[in-house]
Amino acid sequence: MFIVHKIEFKPNKTQEKLLRQSCGTARFTYNWALAEWQKQYEVGIKPSAMALKKQFNAIKKDQFPWTSDVCRDASNTGFENLDKAFKNFFRKTAKYPRFKKKGKRDSFQVANNTFYIKGLRVHLPRMGKVKLTEIPRFTGKIMNGAVSRTAHKWFISITFDVQDAIFTQCENQATVGIDLGIKNLAVLSDGKQFEGAKSLRKATAKLARQSKLVSRKVKDSNNRKRAVEKLARTYYRVSCARSDSIHKLTSFVTANYQYIAIEDLNVSGMIKNHKLARSLTDQSFGELRRQLEYKAKLYGNTLAAIDRFFPSSKACSVCGQINDRLTLAVRGWTCEGCGTCHDRDLNAARNIVHKAFPLNGTIKTVPQAMGKNNASGQQVQ
Repeated sequence: MFIVHKIEFKPNKTQEKLLRQSCGTARFTYNWALAEWQKQYEVGIKPSAMALKKQFNAIKKDQFPWTSDVCRDASNTGFENLDKAFKNFFRKTAKYPRFKKKGKRDSFQVANNTFYIKGLRVHLPRMGKVKLTEIPRFTGKIMNGAVSRTAHKWFISITFDVQDAIFTQCENQATVGIDLGIKNLAVLSDGKQFEGAKSLRKATAKLARQSKLVSRKVKDSNNRKRAVEKLARTYYRVSCARSDSIHKLTSFVTANYQYIAIEDLNVSGMIKNHKLARSLTDQSFGELRRQLEYKAKLYGNTLAAIDRFFPSSKACSVCGQINDRLTLAVRGWTCEGCGTCHDRDLNAARNIVHKAFPLNGTIKTVPQAMGKNNASGQQVQ
């Protein structure tokens, strides 16, 4: 099983300069290969990433000698990324590849035979030893690495080939349904509520102010670069807060419930509602499901997704009667069939788990000994 561990590292000024040059080389080779691909395709030649790589290697010493100032993996990264981009395009899972811009998603690959880790140090080609902020949590054969920059921080993502047995299987056979929402990130079928970070909403005024400052600076000036870096740091903090809340939720659920039920939400369709788009993207439902899927595989959980058209909110979880008059603004309602008073989100979560696991009978809950602050540190109610 392959698993990736992303770790921040602290380069010095000389090393950071080489890192930026390496990212620039990877970006240049990608853009060069994409432009050459388009030229060859227009004249009837069937291009390929490997053929373009050979063509580039034959001319780089004469035309692009500065590419030799960084490690060889940096220039190879552009061709590898272009190959993946066109494969995804031909599979219709991505759009046509576009040219890369400086400062956006800067990264480059490093082969497993060009770097190694020893304690709190990683040895990168041409840069020497760089201090890591933590020791890798996994052991096993290192397959490859990827160096990237986000805002003002540098990271290395290391792919390990690990044994499946190192992941502890969930022993609790509890069953749970999860209803995702805007008011609360998630409401579980046993009554627990997880509030989302809502970091974008909290930082909206600050982001608007910093964006205005960037637009007022002279292009290519040092003042503009500093303003852009400040804006990038704010976006990074927003992203970290959102990721932290989602990781705590998904880790708690996969550690304490064996059977997990969710809705197959059409997120791309939901965000077309411009009144709710910002709130929906702030909760990041797609990332939450992605984490649930891979963590369920790691820890042996059973994850089921019910049909997106199932009326989980409108159906009574006791008698099954449908309330067609229920609107999005109504947070609580009383069933006309059995007289049960429902909280909208809790009722939806119970309907989701009943639909996904109808043979499991009574819903088993996590022991209340978890208390107010659960093992993941997430505040629950």
